[in-house]
Amino acid sequence: MRNQLVKSAEYNQVLIMMYLAKDGSISKRRINVLQIGEASFRAYCFLRKSKRTFIIDNVLALVPIVHRERRVI
Repeated sequence: MRNQLVKSAEYNQVLIMMYLAKDGSISKRRINVLQIGEASFRAYCFLRKSKRTFIIDNVLALVPIVHRERRVI
């Protein structure tokens, strides 16, 4: 999980994240990773429209968003 966070921060890639909150609820968020610490990371959360701190151990899944190029011929 940590390696994927490092790569996404390095390439400025947007991710879809499934996250387990403190109260036990699961949320799906679109994030852009800004900083990575030992146990947590900072990311811009498009759902809340603000910078948030997330605990790495509470991340259930990470999926990169791939943008396809559209061509008009």
